[in-house]
Amino acid sequence: MLKSLSRAVQLAARLSTRTAPGPVTPAVRSALYPSRTFTRSIWMMSSSGSRPRLLTSTGFLPSTSCGCGSLHTEGDKAFAEFLTDEIKEEKKIQKKQTLPKMSGGWELELNGTEAKLIRFISGEKVTVTFNVNNSIPPQLEEEEPEQSQKAEENEPDIVSTPNFVVEVTKQGAKNSLVFDCHFPEDELFVSEQSAHGDGEEESDIFAIREVSFQPDGDVDWKETSYTLNTDSLDWALYDHLIDFLSDRGVDNAFADELIELSTALEHQEYIKFLEDLSSFVKCK
Repeated sequence: MLKSLSRAVQLAARLSTRTAPGPVTPAVRSALYPSRTFTRSIWMMSSSGSRPRLLTSTGFLPSTSCGCGSLHTEGDKAFAEFLTDEIKEEKKIQKKQTLPKMSGGWELELNGTEAKLIRFISGEKVTVTFNVNNSIPPQLEEEEPEQSQKAEENEPDIVSTPNFVVEVTKQGAKNSLVFDCHFPEDELFVSEQSAHGDGEEESDIFAIREVSFQPDGDVDWKETSYTLNTDSLDWALYDHLIDFLSDRGVDNAFADELIELSTALEHQEYIKFLEDLSSFVKCK
């Protein structure tokens, strides 16, 4: 039990190590994914960069108590009303009540904000794990007051681009080959063949950050295992690693579907959080 918990903590650390990934090919994304406008962090939309004075007052807010024994103020009432409206708006733009399915025979396992995709192919087990927490890249920029109305009309869609870990396990092998992957912010990775003009150019949507061998099963991952960083890796070796993943179903098409799934799951969890927050404020 302790070993399983320790490994889960290590995996969470890998998934949470971000390099501030940004939106990936937004023109393609808008065609693939349901539109969802950027409605969060409302105080960031004000021209002064401070929170709007929705719930604040220069004077003392009268408070009351109810049978639950908790404090209730006029601010709490305004907060609850705001949350009610926010939940309604979020549900309006939620196109599907169920999560989209992955093609290619992937089985989905959920544990809160963590998702695990599992696929068996020719005696190998391929597991892809990601967490939707902190998977929404910042998209807001400071704008002049006169541009605020125009900016509201062109609000960007919210897209979740999480880090993800791919584990490839072979029968009889003691270790799994582990890939730490992410969606790069400003650059797309082009295959070596395309870079030399030998074929049609095709950019990779995701990138491999690190590769290592880790023990299979419920065994602690070793920080002392050699980790291959791809920052200064030879392109030929990097291309073979990408092809290795592609042969096992982790390719651009998979990455597109993962973004769609992650975006839907993140939105679902966000609405659930708002509902829990509303119940907490209302003391229900």
